Amino acid sequence: MPKILDSIREELLKTARKQTAERGYANTTIRSVAAECGIAVGTVYNYFSSKDMLIATFVSEDWRACIAPIAQNTEDDAETHLRRIYDAIRTFTDSYQALFSDNDAKTAYHAAFSGLHGQLREQIAELVLPVCGVDPERAFLSEFIAESLLTWTMEGKPFEDMYLIFKRLIQNERGEC
Repeated sequence: MPKILDSIREELLKTARKQTAERGYANTTIRSVAAECGIAVGTVYNYFSSKDMLIATFVSEDWRACIAPIAQNTEDDAETHLRRIYDAIRTFTDSYQALFSDNDAKTAYHAAFSGLHGQLREQIAELVLPVCGVDPERAFLSEFIAESLLTWTMEGKPFEDMYLIFKRLIQNERGEC
């Protein structure tokens, strides 16, 4: 059985993240990552089954790190809480703009994107739920706001424009209109 060391795994992720940002998706390979880390190509496969899994792992870890502080702090008012979610999405998408706009990456991930988009929407909806004033059984509003935040933030829409709509929806759901 291969020996798995966390320090090598972290170094592989760090190197793949750097190479993807500098060289693009197509020019980042298992071989190039292994060479820069000074390890054998086969060793990389002890940690990651493919280049796509390597890249998906660091992107996923960065996303979780981006939203973790929001999940821990749900006592803000609705506007502040939604602004924090918007800022997290914006920070994340800005940091991965090169990868998200890379045509080779788009081609490789096209089939998986719809499933990933749904997962992101669900994660964001969980973060939005506390400000909606609804029980989890009636979570459509949080899903709608999550989808809007995700889509419009990635399109560069300003938070202030979104929040005008969100505020009305939240007030209506709470019977405050």
